[in-house]
Amino acid sequence: MYSELVAQPSSVTSPPPSSEDFPSSVVSQAAIDQALARSAGSEDGKVAAVPGCPFWQVFGSTFVTIFLAELGDKTQVSTLLLSAEFHDPWVIFAGAGSALVATSLLGVVVGYWLAQHIAPRLLDKAAGLTLAFLSAWLLWEVFHGVA
Repeated sequence: MYSELVAQPSSVTSPPPSSEDFPSSVVSQAAIDQALARSAGSEDGKVAAVPGCPFWQVFGSTFVTIFLAELGDKTQVSTLLLSAEFHDPWVIFAGAGSALVATSLLGVVVGYWLAQHIAPRLLDKAAGLTLAFLSAWLLWEVFHGVA
């Protein structure tokens, strides 16, 4: 069946590949199924969840990533300054926490929507280019002064 797939010219109307289309001696069945789920998404057109990825692993990696990214961030410095100015740390904590939850919710909702409408590879490239542009812009401002 694999040789038939290679010999046929690809066409836009051909059905998506299934796990039977790949030689099992080269790649494990689980790897094939995982790759197909990631590339094709689910049958209803939505992005499929990564199979075999437990809740606590996703939660833990998200927590550590965001926690480390926020250390020393302007948000942390701002909350430090607000707490020092107003001498009411619990109100500052509640306000800052609410703002972070709201911005995180916005990021999750927009990210989920984008994943439904834009290919993940294109989304990765766009995010990388955006971050590279912002980094270059900040470096320009550091060396040439704020305009």
